Amino acid sequence: MSKSNIIKKAILNAVGVAAYIVAIASFLFYMPKAFGPLQKDTILVPITMLSLLVFSAALVGLLIFGRPILWYWDGQKREAISLLTYTLITFLVITLLALVALLFIG
Repeated sequence: MSKSNIIKKAILNAVGVAAYIVAIASFLFYMPKAFGPLQKDTILVPITMLSLLVFSAALVGLLIFGRPILWYWDGQKREAISLLTYTLITFLVITLLALVALLFIG
């Protein structure tokens, strides 16, 4: 696999993770504003939040580590390490851009 294809896949993976984070954070931020605060305490809130945490960890783990693990097992070790590295670097850049936006906008 060519280096440019690996970089494209890495960018797609990192942007997918960022988009998922934006979607979940937006939902959690705007839900109380749209539906109002919860009227009563219930066990369903911590159950739902822990379930969301587990699902998020699994999905993000799949997006970041899924293909590199498969490639590594298939003997494409150099490509797997490159994809993982480019994905993490791309996600770090996205995270730093979000931090800069928070400092200047927030």
